[in-house]
Amino acid sequence: MANQTAVRTQLNLIGLSKADYRGNPSTLCQGCGHNSIANQIISACYEMDILPETIVKFSGIGCSSKSPAYFLNRSFGFNGLHGRMPSLATGALFADCSLKGIGVSGDGDTASIGMGQFKHVVRRNMRLVYIIENNGVYGLTKGQFSATAEMGLTLKSQGTNPYMPVDIAWEALVGHATFVARSFAGDPKQVKELIKAALSHNGVAVIDIISPCVTFNNQDTTLHSYAWGKEHEVALHELSYVPPAEEITIDYEEGEDKEVILHDGSSVILKKLERAYDPTDRKAAMQVLEEANAKNILLTGLIYINTEQKSLVDIYNLPDTPLNRLPEYRIRPSRESIKQLNDMMF
Repeated sequence: MANQTAVRTQLNLIGLSKADYRGNPSTLCQGCGHNSIANQIISACYEMDILPETIVKFSGIGCSSKSPAYFLNRSFGFNGLHGRMPSLATGALFADCSLKGIGVSGDGDTASIGMGQFKHVVRRNMRLVYIIENNGVYGLTKGQFSATAEMGLTLKSQGTNPYMPVDIAWEALVGHATFVARSFAGDPKQVKELIKAALSHNGVAVIDIISPCVTFNNQDTTLHSYAWGKEHEVALHELSYVPPAEEITIDYEEGEDKEVILHDGSSVILKKLERAYDPTDRKAAMQVLEEANAKNILLTGLIYINTEQKSLVDIYNLPDTPLNRLPEYRIRPSRESIKQLNDMMF
């Protein structure tokens, strides 16, 4: 009888395996950065022990907006119109504030037709993880330049782009987003840690992720390619999200490596970068983005966070029971109140 090795499935703290967080097989191009991002969403939710049914997914139109099908099959989802994802998310998350929202958009879906909606969901501070899978082209309609394509970019079938690009992280910061980050799909560890932090933020969390298109914007010299991103990426800090319940505090100097023993006996090596940076300083965040653009570098990491501003749900003081789950007797006016109202009319 042949020896059989039992495959041991590792479960998280709520008894789910990583397979419980997966979606359908991807139909995107092999090597597309969007697939890597979907995988990091899966890993983040699994490692944070989030029940998939407590998450609702939203998207608009484009290659990026197909990707919610590739993660969290057990979660509710809504694929809406081009640029209209923020409205869908606002309505759903306002009606049921017990859910966590993940919105996946693209540079066309957000920075062109959806810019107005993007700005409003940001200023309202909706509890939404807003991920922009940014590749600089309209990949679903044969590679036209998007609003984030760099000026002077030349593509074989499109000619040369004459326009200045839209900087999504800058637009989020100017629009008073309370969590602004940028990452690169070729840096999966950073992407995952930023998603974890975003899922724990009480407000809108905008993550602009440079996600290379391997079909239409695939020249190694373009700002949305794997080669350029790996060569020019500069991290603001090395990032590792630690849930509050497991917080371990340490003190060490800039440039120093530090081994930290975790609760389970494992360890993690941290390095404090030479550059001091405070992501709670909005003025510094604007300055660091300006410097990065001037030096033509891909600055990644948590650019800005504000934990003091109220979310849209907090502003309206919504009840603990979501609006869509309130029983009829709490929604319908009583006979006495209707009679009182009618008596006032006569």
